[in-house]
Formats: sequence, C-alpha cells, structure tokens
Amino acid sequence: MTEPGSWIPDDATLAQANLTHFLAWLAETGRGHYDGYPDLLRKSVDDIDWFWDAVWHYFDVQAATPPSAVLGNRAMPGAEWFPGATLNYAGEVFRHATDQRPALIAAGEDGTTEWSWARLQAETAAFAAYLRGVGVRPGDRVVGYLPNIGEAVVAALATAAVGAVWAVCNQDVSVDGVIARLGQVEPAVLVASDGSVYGGKRIDRRAELDTIRRGMPTLRATVVVPRLGLDHDGDTVAWAAAIDNDAALEVAAVPFAHPLWVMFSSGTTGKPKGIVHGHGGALLEHLKYLSLQLDLHAGDRFLWYSSTSWMMWNLLVSGLLVDTTIVLYDGSPTHLRTDGLWRVAAETGVNVLGAGAGYLLACAKEDLKPGATYPLDALRAVGSTGSPLPASGFRWVQEGLGRSVPVISMSGGTDVCTAFLGGCAIMPVVAGELSCICLGAAIESWVGPQQPVIGEEGELVLTKPMPSMPVFFWNDDDGSRYRAAYFDKYPGVWCHGDWITITERGSVVVHGRSDATLNRLGVRMGSAEIYGAVEGLPEVDDCLVVGVEQGDGGYWMPLFVSLADGVEFDDALRSSIVAAIRAHASPRHVPDDILVVPAIPRTLTGKRLEIPIKRVLLGAAPSEAVQISSIDRPELLDAFVAYRRAGVR
Repeated sequence: MTEPGSWIPDDATLAQANLTHFLAWLAETGRGHYDGYPDLLRKSVDDIDWFWDAVWHYFDVQAATPPSAVLGNRAMPGAEWFPGATLNYAGEVFRHATDQRPALIAAGEDGTTEWSWARLQAETAAFAAYLRGVGVRPGDRVVGYLPNIGEAVVAALATAAVGAVWAVCNQDVSVDGVIARLGQVEPAVLVASDGSVYGGKRIDRRAELDTIRRGMPTLRATVVVPRLGLDHDGDTVAWAAAIDNDAALEVAAVPFAHPLWVMFSSGTTGKPKGIVHGHGGALLEHLKYLSLQLDLHAGDRFLWYSSTSWMMWNLLVSGLLVDTTIVLYDGSPTHLRTDGLWRVAAETGVNVLGAGAGYLLACAKEDLKPGATYPLDALRAVGSTGSPLPASGFRWVQEGLGRSVPVISMSGGTDVCTAFLGGCAIMPVVAGELSCICLGAAIESWVGPQQPVIGEEGELVLTKPMPSMPVFFWNDDDGSRYRAAYFDKYPGVWCHGDWITITERGSVVVHGRSDATLNRLGVRMGSAEIYGAVEGLPEVDDCLVVGVEQGDGGYWMPLFVSLADGVEFDDALRSSIVAAIRAHASPRHVPDDILVVPAIPRTLTGKRLEIPIKRVLLGAAPSEAVQISSIDRPELLDAFVAYRRAGVR
C-alpha cells in the first residue's frame, strides 16, 4: 500500500505520459532503447550533446539558420550551445496558435477574461510594431512594472519578437527595489499598469510609477495599461494607442545565446544581480521541463501562482510552447478565504496547479478540504516550489483533494530559470522527496572536491553545462561576479548553494541553502527538517532558525517563531515544539532557545532571511545585513535587533 502523500503511476498514466512517447520516439528514430527513466537520465548526463540534440529534434525547433554543432566551447562558465543557430523564442510560441482553445485565461479578484490566440498574436504583433516605431532595436531593453495580467505576456513576447531584452518587476516591489533592478539595464521603454487589485483592494500605483520614471533617465517612452481605469499623465502612452495598428507579426532571428530576459537575484545581501538568459537556452529547457518533467499535454490548463518578479512566471508563460492554455492569476491566493487559489483553479478548469510550499502548508494548517469544496476533478497534478515541502505537505494535498494525485516538488532557481530537481509522470512520488534529477542535469551531491556521495548530505553541484545557465550577468564585463556566484568553490563546476541528499533510489531531499546550513558541534544539519517539524503545529504561524558562531567559540542556535492568532507562548507550547522537533528530526535539531517574534520577514518571493538575520544577530545593522527593498516587511527586523541588544543567547 502506498504511504500517505506518496504516489505510484498507474498503467493509464504510464501509457499517456509524454516521457513514454519520448522514449518510443528515441527508439523509432534510431537514438537508442532506454529502460525507463533512470536509464534515460544516465544517458542524458553522460552524453549531453546527444540529449540536447534529441530535445531539439523531438520538439522540432525551427531555426532560421541551423547550428553547426550542439556544443562548441564546453567549459563552464562559457559553454557555447548550438553555435551558428538563429531563432526566436516568440516565434516558437506562435507556432502553436490555434482557434481550438484560449491561449491564456487572465483571472483576477474582479473577474476572468479569456484571450484567444488570435488576440494574443494581434496584440503582440501590434506592440512589437510600436516598439520598433519608437526606435527599439535588438539588444535594447524594455521593462515592465506590471502585475500578472495578459498585457504583461504581450509585452514580454513583443519584446522578444523585436530581439530586445525584457525585464519586469511586480508592483509589490518597492520603488527603490524597482529602480535598483530595472534601472541597471538602462531601459528604453517602460510598460506599467496604473495599479492592481489585491486582497479586495484597488491599489493605485500612479505615484510610484512617477517616481520610477524619474529614476530611469534612459526611458524614451512609457506605456500605461489601464488595470484600474485611472487617468494618467499626458506624456505617457495609453496601451490602446500603442497597439492601435494592424501590423503582422515579425520576429527577428537572433543567435541562440542572444539575451531574451534579465531576471534578478533576491538582492538580500547586496545589489540585485541581473541574470541574463538567452532565447535558445530558455526555449529548450522549458520545452524539456514542461513536457517531459511536468508532463503538460496539449489542451491542458496550467496555473502556477506567481508574481511577475519570480522565475515561475517566465516558466508559466512558456506553457504556451507546449500547447497549453496558461492561467494567470492577479490577486491574493487567500482572497475571501485561505483556499481561494483552489477556487480559481476550479473556476478555470486547471489540470496542473502550482504554488509555493508556504501556501500549501498554510492550507494544511487550517486542515482545508478544497476537494470537497470546489469541483477539482480536472486537476491531475499539484506542483510546489520556493522552499522544501515536508512530507506533511504532500499528505495534506492528497487528503485535501480526497484522492491520490502526484505532488511535484521541484527545486532549481532564477539562476537557471527552471528546476533541475523535480518529478516526472513515470516515476513514483515519495512524500517529502523530489522524485528525480531532471534530464540533462549532471547533478551530484559533493562533500568536497570530486567527492560525490549517495545517501548522505552534500552540496548540490552540476558537473556539466545546461543550455539555460546564464549567458552572463548584467554589468559584469569581466565575468568576475558570475564566476564568484557559482564557480569559485569548485573551479569548472557549478556550485548551486543547496544542501541535498540523493537517495539510493534516485530521489532527492533538499535540506536548505548550504550557506545557511546549521553546524552544531561539527555536525551539519539542514534547516528544512526543523521547519517541517514546527510548521505542522497549529499554534505556530511561521518560524526561522539560524546558527550563530560566538566569539568564545560557542555556537548558539535559536528558533524564532511567530504564533497563530490568539495563541500565548508558554511552557506547554515550548514542550510541544521541542517534542515535534525530536520526533520529526532528531534531538540534535532541538534549538538552544525558542524566541517569539511578531512575524517572520521574507524576501519578496517568499524565502526566509536566514543569512541576513544571522548577520543582524552578530551585530550588523539591518541596512548592512540586507537590502531593505528586497524584503516584504522591513519593520519586522526590529524584533531581532531587540533580541540582540538584550543579549539573549
């Protein structure tokens, strides 16, 4: 019998899986016979040229000029993929245009609109013509200050069609944070909405937009989308005016590594890094991941809850590459009630739904039953990312839906704009684990240089290149920041910064960031085990653990908790927390102190601030420990400063 939260594919799932079809195609085209996923994974990392050539041909990528090879320079950093090839990401998207289903569904707290492929293509073509008309050329930058709406997709695709470079910030990013990110790419055009609707509120962003414009002196034009229908300045251009033309879609054929978009690191400990991805790398990786790992099928409806600032938005947009209808949700996932996102999934007929692990755990904490509340029969799989999802989260998804579905926990990052740990439809799911290493990702767990291990904790490394590794970092002419980010520790090997265990069966457990690893008495521990234990307690709303090296050689490991409404911290609750950690992790994981704070601050993409909080506890001022504009509620840092000043340790 399958353990709660786990899943085994049945015969029908195996027969229909895209990976099954891919394996058959490999055999039919003389590329070899492979005995299931583990065998194919080995081949895909042993011979990366063979694998990515197969991906190119399986998905019938259309190049204006063909490549001369799969890999030119093979070194990391600097691997040269498909030299000589020219293509365009947006051109590949519109190969899938059809009148049989919508291209996208734009859902929000104030209503839902279906966009046909004809509308998406017409608006993209028109906006691309507008960009060319104001002088935007290949390599120029177009940026967005936009929520998750259809016009954001149009702007991104039109920018790609021109061969210009796209970057975007969601409107929950502070003005300083927007300028720190988008300003560094020196944009020619800004596309912004007048506001958004979130948590039942209409949020006017015109004042912020004015400040942002003043902070970007290179702008030639600003185009405003009337999300709220508000008046805007006379020197801006209305979205309707910008797309008021009948231009046909024209796409520029650009080199494989030509910049497609710039994404930004969280910026918690310094200026956000501008991470540049190329047309070809994003295209190939997203085709592979969405089809062969996430198992999206033609006609599926695909919703991943994300802001435009998060790499998951880019991955969601790429759902268009695999014939799915993408569902954008601009609003709070807990609007009206905590299970609001499940309501949206039901109303839009979603087949694959993804969200941050934190949202799934919030639903679990309230013991919600969305499967009994909403018609979710179409839902085939649930995805999770952003932080490790404990086994209890897997169990809740199946209990909450009232049936067994695969929970696809995935891990990767903005760095590669994908996941290289995840799932696939022909592999079983074990609760609390990521089912597999993704195809083409030469991942190992190292405890030292050239020291891979199985069944014990180590650092996640990639020993061979992937097409979606960054082309370069913005304003990093000599490549020093890029090398320092990934290659300083093990020259020629990508060190990702995650602490993982690869199991004997090939699944993976993510323990947390390696730079936030707890090291007590010489024993390394991942914070994820502690979070998994504590987050299951209904009295605890959120938590954060850090390890602080003390001047006398000691080591202090406090656990900070924020409590659910109406809960008082007392000895009984302390004992419950300790017991949960002992039972679900180990006695070694029990913290030295359990300290209450009003709430746990996070980055704008929902990640805990373990390293900055540690720096605050060691004496750094909050402004020195973290880029204030990169976190959701900066005032929450005051509680940690107060504990430091009180000498609690």
